Amino acid sequence: MIQRISAGFGNLVQSFRVASSSSKIGCYYGFSSLASSSLQQMCEPSIYRDDDNAVLDWDNLGFGIMPTDYMYLMKCSKGEDFEQGQLNRYGNIELGPAAGVLNYGQAVYEGTKVHRKEDGRLLLFRPEQNAIRMKFGAERMCMPSPSIDQFVDAVKQTVLANKRWVPPPGKGSLYVRPLLMGSGQILGLGAAPEYTFLVYVSPVGNYFKEGFAPLNLYVEKDFDRASRGGTGGIKSITNYAPGLKALTKAKNRGFSDVLYLDSVNKKNIEEVSSCNIFIVKGNAISTPAINGTILPGVTRRSIIEIARDHGYQVKERVIPIDELTDADEVFCTGTAVGVASVGSITYEGKRIKFKTGAQTVSQELYSTLVGIKTGLVEDKMGWIVEIE
Repeated sequence: MIQRISAGFGNLVQSFRVASSSSKIGCYYGFSSLASSSLQQMCEPSIYRDDDNAVLDWDNLGFGIMPTDYMYLMKCSKGEDFEQGQLNRYGNIELGPAAGVLNYGQAVYEGTKVHRKEDGRLLLFRPEQNAIRMKFGAERMCMPSPSIDQFVDAVKQTVLANKRWVPPPGKGSLYVRPLLMGSGQILGLGAAPEYTFLVYVSPVGNYFKEGFAPLNLYVEKDFDRASRGGTGGIKSITNYAPGLKALTKAKNRGFSDVLYLDSVNKKNIEEVSSCNIFIVKGNAISTPAINGTILPGVTRRSIIEIARDHGYQVKERVIPIDELTDADEVFCTGTAVGVASVGSITYEGKRIKFKTGAQTVSQELYSTLVGIKTGLVEDKMGWIVEIE
């Protein structure tokens, strides 16, 4: 079942034009301190365009930022609710040096993707799940959050305003990044007095430089990704920079990414730095249970449901690192990575190899997931929101 969402893009652009005439807003939302020359330059149309679609090398998209046309902004004060947001030209935002996000890391973000069908229709995957997860994360970080409807509407508006940046079918997707942050200034440790919710997009290809090649993971023992009682179970911005050292070390040694163990016993697998992990043994698929240190991924949840629908026995449980030696397959899931097979995992100097390629469980599940996302497989789950 596909949810059909109709939106008047002309009304959106008209709203933008009306808003942009305000001296307070200008071309951007509160960016009046920018020099007029810089403001004019950022307000000009992107160079990557023709009459209908962006002009890019669609066959060689990586996973990087590509400035598009519009972003969405909405603000509210502490103790209040978000109300009306608006589209703005994509560009820099202004933050005071004492902004809560800059000094205390008060922010959470989300990620989802949009695919283009052969007939040009745009398909958005389970955005309400991202909205729910953001609300949960915002509560943990003492922030107000958009309602589910506000979140989904903001995503739809941003996608429609940037629809020419959605890659052609089979060439990639439009990555959507909603971000909620404490934008107000505060000196002492505490919740910011003002909050900004924004949404921007970028056309992307494969997350890993290996493309569709199997990943080679390195088990990290010196650093932890998350600990009990921390923020590992939400998509806080503070979860990621601390992992850069371990990730850099692993990549310098030729590995794709890092697999972390639990912080207490250092015996159980938990999560890869950018995605969830699954192991396959026969007809059984296992993934670490959500326990507060593992991010409840939307793709993770979707793969669990697809696998069960395909007749696999799926268990969410504690998985000792020693079980890797008996696994037939290992694969990772995430919005950015999709479903990525793992070719090997190196632990304590020993490299453990796994089955990859055609006729694997991960390939079967990947094909179904991508088929649903792109409209090639019937959406029996009601996951797809069609934007038109």
